Amino acid sequence: MNLKPTKYSLVCCATGHRFEDAGWTLGDPQCDCPSLIQADYEEKQFVPREDLDGIYRYADWLPISRTLKHSCAPVTYKSKGLASFLGLENLYITFSGWNPRIGAKMRTCSFKETEAYSVLARMNPDDKRILIVQSAGNTARAFAQVCSDNRIPIVICVPQDNLHDLWFRKPLHKCVKLVAAPHGCDYYDAIALGEKLATDPRFVLEGGAKNVARRDGMGTTVLSCVEKMGRIPDAYFQAVGSGTGAIAAWENACRLEADGRFGKNGMRVYVAQNTPFSLMYDAWKADSRVLPEITPEEGRCKSERILATVLSNRKPPYSLAGGLYDVLKASNGDFFLASNNDIIYWMMQFRNREGYDLLPAACVAVAALAQAVKDGTVKKDEYIMLNCTGGGVLGAKSRGYVLKEPDLVLSPDLPAEEIVKAVSELF
Repeated sequence: MNLKPTKYSLVCCATGHRFEDAGWTLGDPQCDCPSLIQADYEEKQFVPREDLDGIYRYADWLPISRTLKHSCAPVTYKSKGLASFLGLENLYITFSGWNPRIGAKMRTCSFKETEAYSVLARMNPDDKRILIVQSAGNTARAFAQVCSDNRIPIVICVPQDNLHDLWFRKPLHKCVKLVAAPHGCDYYDAIALGEKLATDPRFVLEGGAKNVARRDGMGTTVLSCVEKMGRIPDAYFQAVGSGTGAIAAWENACRLEADGRFGKNGMRVYVAQNTPFSLMYDAWKADSRVLPEITPEEGRCKSERILATVLSNRKPPYSLAGGLYDVLKASNGDFFLASNNDIIYWMMQFRNREGYDLLPAACVAVAALAQAVKDGTVKKDEYIMLNCTGGGVLGAKSRGYVLKEPDLVLSPDLPAEEIVKAVSELF
Protein backbone atom coordinates (compact mmCIF):
# COMPACT_ATOMS: atom_id res chain seq x y z
CA MET A 1 0.00 0.00 0.00
CA ASN A 2 1.21 3.50 -0.81
CA LEU A 3 1.64 5.68 2.26
CA LYS A 4 2.55 9.29 2.72
CA PRO A 5 6.10 9.04 4.12
CA THR A 6 6.42 9.75 7.82
CA LYS A 7 8.16 13.07 8.49
CA TYR A 8 11.15 12.95 10.81
CA SER A 9 14.73 14.07 11.26
CA LEU A 10 17.66 12.16 12.75
CA VAL A 11 19.50 13.09 15.95
CA CYS A 12 22.90 11.83 17.11
CA CYS A 13 22.74 10.48 20.67
CA ALA A 14 26.33 11.51 21.42
CA THR A 15 26.25 15.12 20.18
CA GLY A 16 22.62 16.09 19.65
CA HIS A 17 23.42 16.98 16.05
CA ARG A 18 20.26 17.02 13.93
CA PHE A 19 20.32 16.04 10.27
CA GLU A 20 18.16 14.56 7.52
CA ASP A 21 17.88 10.90 6.57
CA ALA A 22 19.67 10.21 3.28
CA GLY A 23 17.54 7.11 2.79
CA TRP A 24 19.39 4.38 4.68
CA THR A 25 21.42 6.39 7.19
CA LEU A 26 22.77 4.28 10.05
CA GLY A 27 24.94 6.88 11.80
CA ASP A 28 25.86 10.55 11.95
CA PRO A 29 28.69 11.14 9.44
CA GLN A 30 29.82 14.13 11.52
CA CYS A 31 30.20 12.15 14.76
CA ASP A 32 33.62 10.66 15.44
CA CYS A 33 32.61 8.46 18.40
CA PRO A 34 30.44 5.32 18.61
CA SER A 35 26.82 6.45 18.83
CA LEU A 36 23.30 5.49 17.90
CA ILE A 37 21.04 7.91 16.10
CA GLN A 38 17.36 8.44 16.90
CA ALA A 39 14.36 9.45 14.81
CA ASP A 40 12.65 12.68 15.91
CA TYR A 41 9.15 12.58 14.46
CA GLU A 42 7.22 15.63 13.33
CA GLU A 43 4.09 14.19 14.96
CA LYS A 44 4.66 14.65 18.70
CA GLN A 45 1.44 13.07 19.96
CA PHE A 46 0.85 9.35 20.14
CA VAL A 47 -2.26 8.77 18.06
CA PRO A 48 -2.74 5.28 16.61
CA ARG A 49 -3.88 5.34 12.98
CA GLU A 50 -7.36 3.88 12.67
CA ASP A 51 -7.04 3.88 8.87
CA LEU A 52 -4.14 1.40 8.95
CA ASP A 53 -3.92 -2.21 10.11
CA GLY A 54 -1.41 -4.21 12.13
CA ILE A 55 1.81 -2.57 13.19
CA TYR A 56 1.16 0.32 10.83
CA ARG A 57 -1.40 1.68 13.27
CA TYR A 58 1.74 3.22 14.79
CA ALA A 59 2.99 4.61 11.46
CA ASP A 60 3.39 8.17 12.77
CA TRP A 61 6.28 6.93 14.95
CA LEU A 62 7.84 4.63 12.37
CA PRO A 63 10.38 5.89 9.76
CA ILE A 64 8.52 4.41 6.78
CA SER A 65 7.28 5.31 3.31
CA ARG A 66 4.99 2.34 2.59
CA THR A 67 3.12 -0.52 4.21
CA LEU A 68 3.50 -4.25 3.61
CA LYS A 69 1.10 -7.17 3.69
CA HIS A 70 0.19 -9.32 6.70
CA SER A 71 1.62 -7.27 9.58
CA CYS A 72 0.35 -7.65 13.14
CA ALA A 73 0.84 -5.42 16.15
CA PRO A 74 1.86 -6.68 19.59
CA VAL A 75 -1.08 -7.45 21.90
CA THR A 76 -1.29 -6.19 25.49
CA TYR A 77 -3.67 -7.39 28.19
CA LYS A 78 -3.89 -7.15 31.95
CA SER A 79 -2.71 -10.39 33.50
CA LYS A 80 -4.79 -12.34 35.95
CA GLY A 81 -3.14 -15.74 36.31
CA LEU A 82 0.54 -14.81 36.46
CA ALA A 83 -0.28 -11.58 38.30
CA SER A 84 -2.11 -13.49 41.02
CA PHE A 85 0.71 -16.04 41.28
CA LEU A 86 3.28 -13.26 41.75
CA GLY A 87 1.05 -11.09 43.93
CA LEU A 88 0.92 -8.15 41.49
CA GLU A 89 -2.05 -5.84 41.06
CA ASN A 90 -1.17 -4.15 37.78
CA LEU A 91 0.81 -6.54 35.62
CA TYR A 92 0.35 -6.02 31.89
CA ILE A 93 1.69 -8.60 29.47
CA THR A 94 2.66 -7.46 25.98
CA PHE A 95 2.79 -10.54 23.78
CA SER A 96 4.26 -10.86 20.31
CA GLY A 97 3.56 -14.30 18.92
CA TRP A 98 0.78 -16.67 17.92
CA ASN A 99 -2.32 -16.84 20.12
CA PRO A 100 -5.48 -16.01 18.14
CA ARG A 101 -7.53 -16.28 21.33
CA ILE A 102 -6.11 -12.93 22.48
CA GLY A 103 -5.74 -11.48 18.98
CA ALA A 104 -2.02 -12.26 18.58
CA LYS A 105 -1.33 -13.50 15.05
CA MET A 106 2.38 -13.14 14.40
CA ARG A 107 2.94 -16.22 12.25
CA THR A 108 6.65 -16.49 13.04
CA CYS A 109 5.85 -16.31 16.78
CA SER A 110 8.38 -13.56 17.54
CA PHE A 111 8.45 -9.81 18.06
CA LYS A 112 11.16 -9.76 15.41
CA GLU A 113 8.25 -9.30 13.01
CA THR A 114 7.93 -5.75 14.35
CA GLU A 115 11.49 -5.12 13.14
CA ALA A 116 10.95 -6.65 9.72
CA TYR A 117 7.76 -4.76 8.89
CA SER A 118 9.35 -1.47 9.90
CA VAL A 119 12.80 -1.96 8.33
CA LEU A 120 11.43 -3.22 5.02
CA ALA A 121 8.86 -0.41 4.89
CA ARG A 122 11.72 2.07 5.32
CA MET A 123 13.43 0.75 2.19
CA ASN A 124 12.79 2.65 -1.00
CA PRO A 125 11.10 0.23 -3.45
CA ASP A 126 13.29 1.71 -6.21
CA ASP A 127 16.47 0.72 -4.36
CA LYS A 128 17.73 -2.31 -6.27
CA ARG A 129 20.32 -3.36 -3.69
CA ILE A 130 19.72 -6.69 -1.97
CA LEU A 131 19.24 -6.53 1.79
CA ILE A 132 21.45 -8.60 4.13
CA VAL A 133 20.18 -9.69 7.53
CA GLN A 134 22.35 -11.53 10.07
CA SER A 135 20.55 -13.55 12.71
CA ALA A 136 20.70 -16.26 15.35
CA GLY A 137 17.21 -17.49 14.41
CA ASN A 138 14.11 -15.45 15.22
CA THR A 139 15.09 -12.38 13.17
CA ALA A 140 15.89 -14.65 10.24
CA ARG A 141 12.48 -16.29 10.42
CA ALA A 142 10.67 -12.95 10.60
CA PHE A 143 12.53 -11.27 7.73
CA ALA A 144 12.30 -14.39 5.58
CA GLN A 145 8.53 -14.59 6.00
CA VAL A 146 7.88 -10.89 5.41
CA CYS A 147 10.19 -10.77 2.37
CA SER A 148 8.61 -13.91 0.94
CA ASP A 149 5.10 -12.50 1.36
CA ASN A 150 6.05 -9.18 -0.22
CA ARG A 151 8.55 -10.42 -2.86
CA ILE A 152 11.52 -8.47 -1.49
CA PRO A 153 14.95 -9.98 -2.33
CA ILE A 154 17.05 -10.74 0.74
CA VAL A 155 20.09 -12.72 1.88
CA ILE A 156 19.84 -14.07 5.42
CA CYS A 157 23.02 -15.20 7.21
CA VAL A 158 22.58 -17.63 10.12
CA PRO A 159 24.63 -20.24 11.99
CA GLN A 160 23.96 -23.71 10.61
CA ASP A 161 23.36 -24.98 14.14
CA ASN A 162 20.31 -22.68 14.37
CA LEU A 163 18.58 -23.84 11.20
CA HIS A 164 15.92 -25.60 13.27
CA ASP A 165 14.50 -22.11 13.89
CA LEU A 166 13.89 -21.59 10.17
CA TRP A 167 10.43 -23.17 10.05
CA PHE A 168 7.51 -21.84 8.02
CA ARG A 169 3.96 -22.84 7.25
CA LYS A 170 4.77 -23.25 3.56
CA PRO A 171 7.83 -22.97 1.31
CA LEU A 172 9.24 -19.49 0.87
CA HIS A 173 9.41 -17.50 -2.35
CA LYS A 174 12.69 -17.80 -4.26
CA CYS A 175 13.52 -14.15 -3.45
CA VAL A 176 14.66 -15.36 0.00
CA LYS A 177 18.19 -16.80 0.04
CA LEU A 178 19.62 -18.47 3.14
CA VAL A 179 23.39 -18.60 3.69
CA ALA A 180 24.60 -20.61 6.70
CA ALA A 181 27.87 -20.49 8.62
CA PRO A 182 29.04 -24.12 9.18
CA HIS A 183 28.40 -26.26 12.26
CA GLY A 184 30.23 -24.94 15.31
CA CYS A 185 29.75 -21.31 14.30
CA ASP A 186 27.65 -18.79 16.23
CA TYR A 187 25.76 -15.55 15.66
CA TYR A 188 28.95 -13.52 15.38
CA ASP A 189 30.12 -15.76 12.53
CA ALA A 190 26.85 -15.01 10.74
CA ILE A 191 27.59 -11.33 11.26
CA ALA A 192 31.05 -11.78 9.73
CA LEU A 193 29.54 -13.49 6.68
CA GLY A 194 27.15 -10.62 6.11
CA GLU A 195 29.83 -7.98 6.53
CA LYS A 196 32.02 -9.59 3.90
CA LEU A 197 29.07 -9.87 1.52
CA ALA A 198 28.31 -6.18 2.04
CA THR A 199 31.70 -5.20 0.59
CA ASP A 200 29.95 -5.50 -2.78
CA PRO A 201 27.73 -2.48 -3.62
CA ARG A 202 24.96 -4.74 -4.91
CA PHE A 203 24.22 -5.69 -1.31
CA VAL A 204 23.38 -3.59 1.75
CA LEU A 205 23.43 -4.45 5.45
CA GLU A 206 20.19 -4.04 7.37
CA GLY A 207 22.20 -2.37 10.13
CA GLY A 208 20.96 -4.03 13.32
CA ALA A 209 20.53 -1.75 16.32
CA LYS A 210 21.86 1.21 14.31
CA ASN A 211 18.82 1.10 12.04
CA VAL A 212 16.20 3.46 13.50
CA ALA A 213 13.47 1.48 11.75
CA ARG A 214 14.48 -1.69 13.59
CA ARG A 215 14.39 -0.01 16.99
CA ASP A 216 11.18 1.92 16.39
CA GLY A 217 9.49 -1.22 15.09
CA MET A 218 10.47 -3.02 18.30
CA GLY A 219 9.34 0.01 20.29
CA THR A 220 5.74 -0.61 19.23
CA THR A 221 5.58 -3.06 22.14
CA VAL A 222 5.57 -0.07 24.52
CA LEU A 223 3.02 1.75 22.36
CA SER A 224 0.75 -1.29 22.57
CA CYS A 225 1.13 -1.40 26.35
CA VAL A 226 0.52 2.30 26.90
CA GLU A 227 -2.49 2.22 24.60
CA LYS A 228 -3.98 -0.43 26.90
CA MET A 229 -2.59 0.81 30.23
CA GLY A 230 -3.25 4.51 29.59
CA ARG A 231 0.08 5.57 31.13
CA ILE A 232 3.81 4.95 30.99
CA PRO A 233 4.70 1.83 33.02
CA ASP A 234 6.64 2.09 36.26
CA ALA A 235 8.77 -0.92 35.31
CA TYR A 236 9.60 -2.74 32.10
CA PHE A 237 10.98 -6.30 31.84
CA GLN A 238 12.61 -7.97 28.84
CA ALA A 239 15.21 -10.62 28.05
CA VAL A 240 18.08 -9.31 25.93
CA GLY A 241 20.63 -10.66 23.50
CA SER A 242 21.64 -7.35 22.00
CA GLY A 243 19.48 -5.09 24.16
CA THR A 244 18.02 -3.36 21.11
CA GLY A 245 14.42 -3.95 22.18
CA ALA A 246 15.05 -2.43 25.61
CA ILE A 247 16.73 0.59 24.02
CA ALA A 248 13.71 0.97 21.75
CA ALA A 249 11.34 0.71 24.71
CA TRP A 250 13.11 3.54 26.52
CA GLU A 251 13.16 5.75 23.41
CA ASN A 252 9.39 5.42 23.03
CA ALA A 253 8.83 6.03 26.74
CA CYS A 254 10.69 9.32 26.27
CA ARG A 255 8.49 10.22 23.30
CA LEU A 256 5.39 9.42 25.33
CA GLU A 257 6.56 11.67 28.16
CA ALA A 258 7.06 14.49 25.64
CA ASP A 259 3.49 13.93 24.46
CA GLY A 260 2.39 15.01 27.94
CA ARG A 261 -0.74 12.87 28.28
CA PHE A 262 0.78 9.68 29.70
CA GLY A 263 2.69 10.87 32.75
CA LYS A 264 6.34 11.32 33.54
CA ASN A 265 8.80 8.78 32.23
CA GLY A 266 9.81 7.00 35.40
CA MET A 267 9.93 3.64 33.61
CA ARG A 268 12.72 1.55 35.10
CA VAL A 269 14.16 -0.75 32.46
CA TYR A 270 14.95 -4.24 33.77
CA VAL A 271 16.69 -6.69 31.45
CA ALA A 272 17.96 -10.24 31.78
CA GLN A 273 20.34 -12.72 30.20
CA ASN A 274 20.50 -16.51 30.22
CA THR A 275 23.48 -17.70 32.26
CA PRO A 276 26.26 -18.58 31.48
CA PHE A 277 26.08 -16.12 28.54
CA SER A 278 26.17 -13.03 30.75
CA LEU A 279 28.42 -10.57 28.93
CA MET A 280 26.31 -7.45 29.49
CA TYR A 281 25.20 -8.50 32.97
CA ASP A 282 28.83 -8.84 34.02
CA ALA A 283 29.71 -5.39 32.68
CA TRP A 284 26.69 -3.76 34.29
CA LYS A 285 27.30 -5.33 37.69
CA ALA A 286 30.89 -4.06 37.50
CA ASP A 287 29.44 -0.60 36.73
CA SER A 288 31.41 -0.65 33.50
CA ARG A 289 30.51 0.77 30.11
CA VAL A 290 33.15 -1.55 28.64
CA LEU A 291 32.18 -5.16 27.96
CA PRO A 292 34.56 -7.85 29.25
CA GLU A 293 36.76 -9.54 26.68
CA ILE A 294 35.46 -12.82 25.34
CA THR A 295 37.13 -15.04 22.77
CA PRO A 296 35.17 -16.52 19.86
CA GLU A 297 35.73 -19.98 21.34
CA GLU A 298 34.41 -18.95 24.75
CA GLY A 299 31.44 -17.23 23.15
CA ARG A 300 30.55 -20.29 21.10
CA CYS A 301 30.92 -22.56 24.12
CA LYS A 302 28.63 -20.42 26.27
CA SER A 303 26.04 -19.97 23.51
CA GLU A 304 25.84 -23.78 23.21
CA ARG A 305 25.01 -24.06 26.92
CA ILE A 306 21.96 -21.78 27.03
CA LEU A 307 18.37 -22.68 26.20
CA ALA A 308 17.60 -19.17 24.95
CA THR A 309 20.13 -19.40 22.12
CA VAL A 310 18.99 -16.10 20.58
CA LEU A 311 20.39 -14.28 23.64
CA SER A 312 24.01 -14.81 22.64
CA ASN A 313 25.30 -11.67 20.95
CA ARG A 314 29.04 -11.21 21.55
CA LYS A 315 29.08 -7.59 20.33
CA PRO A 316 25.82 -5.98 21.50
CA PRO A 317 25.06 -2.22 21.38
CA TYR A 318 25.82 -1.83 25.06
CA SER A 319 28.71 0.64 25.28
CA LEU A 320 28.03 3.23 22.58
CA ALA A 321 26.15 6.50 23.17
CA GLY A 322 22.42 5.81 23.39
CA GLY A 323 23.09 2.10 23.96
CA LEU A 324 21.92 -0.21 26.72
CA TYR A 325 24.37 1.06 29.34
CA ASP A 326 23.03 4.60 28.90
CA VAL A 327 19.42 3.36 28.99
CA LEU A 328 19.92 1.47 32.26
CA LYS A 329 21.62 4.49 33.82
CA ALA A 330 18.96 6.96 32.63
CA SER A 331 16.07 4.72 33.72
CA ASN A 332 17.56 3.63 37.05
CA GLY A 333 17.26 0.08 35.75
CA ASP A 334 19.07 -3.14 36.49
CA PHE A 335 20.16 -6.52 35.13
CA PHE A 336 19.07 -10.04 36.09
CA LEU A 337 20.20 -13.55 35.24
CA ALA A 338 18.11 -16.64 34.56
CA SER A 339 19.39 -20.22 34.43
CA ASN A 340 18.20 -22.94 32.07
CA ASN A 341 16.30 -24.45 35.02
CA ASP A 342 14.59 -21.10 35.60
CA ILE A 343 13.49 -21.06 31.96
CA ILE A 344 11.98 -24.53 32.17
CA TYR A 345 10.19 -23.70 35.42
CA TRP A 346 8.67 -20.48 34.07
CA MET A 347 7.74 -22.11 30.76
CA MET A 348 5.51 -24.47 32.73
CA GLN A 349 4.22 -21.86 35.15
CA PHE A 350 3.39 -19.36 32.41
CA ARG A 351 1.48 -21.94 30.41
CA ASN A 352 -0.43 -22.97 33.52
CA ARG A 353 -1.21 -19.39 34.56
CA GLU A 354 -1.75 -17.68 31.19
CA GLY A 355 -2.76 -20.58 28.95
CA TYR A 356 -0.16 -20.46 26.20
CA ASP A 357 3.50 -21.25 25.66
CA LEU A 358 6.42 -18.84 25.54
CA LEU A 359 9.75 -19.14 23.77
CA PRO A 360 12.74 -19.65 26.10
CA ALA A 361 13.94 -16.03 25.75
CA ALA A 362 10.60 -14.67 26.90
CA CYS A 363 10.73 -16.96 29.94
CA VAL A 364 14.02 -15.30 30.89
CA ALA A 365 12.03 -12.07 31.25
CA VAL A 366 9.39 -13.82 33.38
CA ALA A 367 12.13 -15.21 35.61
CA ALA A 368 13.59 -11.71 36.01
CA LEU A 369 10.21 -10.32 37.02
CA ALA A 370 9.79 -13.08 39.62
CA GLN A 371 13.22 -12.26 41.07
CA ALA A 372 12.36 -8.56 41.18
CA VAL A 373 9.13 -9.28 43.04
CA LYS A 374 10.90 -11.54 45.51
CA ASP A 375 13.66 -9.05 46.34
CA GLY A 376 11.33 -6.03 46.48
CA THR A 377 12.70 -4.30 43.37
CA VAL A 378 9.09 -3.84 42.24
CA LYS A 379 6.07 -3.22 44.44
CA LYS A 380 2.82 -5.11 44.17
CA ASP A 381 0.79 -2.04 43.15
CA GLU A 382 3.21 -0.71 40.53
CA TYR A 383 2.25 -0.69 36.86
CA ILE A 384 4.49 -3.29 35.26
CA MET A 385 5.02 -4.17 31.59
CA LEU A 386 6.28 -7.67 30.90
CA ASN A 387 7.51 -7.85 27.30
CA CYS A 388 6.97 -11.45 26.22
CA THR A 389 8.88 -11.39 22.98
CA GLY A 390 7.79 -14.68 21.48
CA GLY A 391 5.57 -17.69 21.91
CA GLY A 392 2.71 -19.76 20.59
CA VAL A 393 5.02 -22.07 18.64
CA LEU A 394 3.10 -25.18 19.68
CA GLY A 395 -0.09 -23.77 18.22
CA ALA A 396 1.56 -22.40 15.09
CA LYS A 397 3.42 -25.60 14.30
CA SER A 398 0.35 -27.74 14.93
CA ARG A 399 -0.99 -26.49 11.61
CA GLY A 400 2.00 -28.01 9.80
CA TYR A 401 5.35 -26.51 8.81
CA VAL A 402 8.38 -26.91 6.57
CA LEU A 403 12.05 -26.17 7.26
CA LYS A 404 14.01 -23.84 5.01
CA GLU A 405 17.22 -25.51 3.87
CA PRO A 406 20.27 -23.31 3.30
CA ASP A 407 21.00 -22.25 -0.26
CA LEU A 408 24.69 -22.12 0.63
CA VAL A 409 26.94 -23.10 3.53
CA LEU A 410 29.97 -20.78 3.61
CA SER A 411 32.78 -20.33 6.10
CA PRO A 412 33.07 -16.79 7.46
CA ASP A 413 36.85 -17.21 7.06
CA LEU A 414 36.59 -17.22 3.26
CA PRO A 415 37.82 -14.11 1.43
CA ALA A 416 35.09 -11.53 0.80
CA GLU A 417 35.34 -11.88 -2.97
CA GLU A 418 34.63 -15.63 -2.79
CA ILE A 419 31.58 -15.07 -0.58
CA VAL A 420 30.28 -12.33 -2.90
CA LYS A 421 30.77 -14.52 -5.99
CA ALA A 422 29.01 -17.52 -4.45
CA VAL A 423 26.02 -15.55 -3.17
CA SER A 424 25.67 -13.47 -6.35
CA GLU A 425 25.19 -16.66 -8.36
CA LEU A 426 22.02 -17.35 -6.36
CA PHE A 427 20.22 -14.42 -7.98
